[in-house]
Amino acid sequence: MNFKNKLLISLFSLLLTIFPANVLAYSTSLIPGGQNIGIQVNSKGIIVVGFYQVNNQYIGKDAGFEVGDKIMAINDKTVENIEEMVDRFQREKEELIFKILRGKTEKELKLQLVKDKENIYKTGLYVKDQINGVGTLTYIDPETRIYGALGHEIIEKSTMEKLEVKDGKIFRSDVVNIEKSSNGNPGEKTAKFYPEVSFGTVKENTKAGIFGIYEATLPSTNRVDILPKEQVKTGPAKVRTVVQGNEVQEYDINILKLDANNEITDSTLLEKTGGVIQGMSGSPILQDNKLIGAVTHVIVNDSTKGYGIFITNMLEEGEN
Repeated sequence: MNFKNKLLISLFSLLLTIFPANVLAYSTSLIPGGQNIGIQVNSKGIIVVGFYQVNNQYIGKDAGFEVGDKIMAINDKTVENIEEMVDRFQREKEELIFKILRGKTEKELKLQLVKDKENIYKTGLYVKDQINGVGTLTYIDPETRIYGALGHEIIEKSTMEKLEVKDGKIFRSDVVNIEKSSNGNPGEKTAKFYPEVSFGTVKENTKAGIFGIYEATLPSTNRVDILPKEQVKTGPAKVRTVVQGNEVQEYDINILKLDANNEITDSTLLEKTGGVIQGMSGSPILQDNKLIGAVTHVIVNDSTKGYGIFITNMLEEGEN
């Protein structure tokens, strides 16, 4: 990530980043988050994530497809998800013309479907149209109901590129287990998903987090003021997160250095998590009872330290 300025904290180290300032009309007081959330996002286009052999041939790769290609249409018919793509195959078991997006360039590729040994038509393409995961809600603006979460972009692992979001939702998820972090081995939260209990939409996936509209009952009416990045200082702070069930708790951290890392100091949190863990991204950071930012990444060789993003940077992206 190419951030200009960062913040170092400890309980885990957090790096807060600065983007160019814009004059925006976001609220100066927000409902702080910390709730564990499930995340489901649908991609713009069907993503090619790999290839498999059909009758000992890589027919998809040989047709010119590459990992990361986005399938937009087949035989001039738009397809928005895998179900629609399969439907096209069933209707037209012949040479198909795929319209794909490779980067910003549109291309057309021809692919002849091939029957496998079980007499089923195959493409030789592994594809994906949705990503599911877990993260942490950072804030809700009670005036606009815009929320922010994660503090960083969602990356599609096969392509290592930012996912272009068509739509999505955040929903209830409860933490059921913690795999502790250790140096060189980031841990993670294991969560139980309740996708039927939707909290809101996902509209944007940006380098500062995911954003959308919070549509459920607000989890709290308590607001805290935001602290401009120019007033953030080194020293004690708090992080809000969930380590069991859905109970949000506050833990002590220490901001070690601005434009650098941060460190976790809370013995209870260290005992439970070993430091920063996957799923903690988006956990809000407060200093002097004011919202200053959110956790984003762990420092792999020292799991007690991590990075964060300034809250004003998230708000600027959320208002765009």
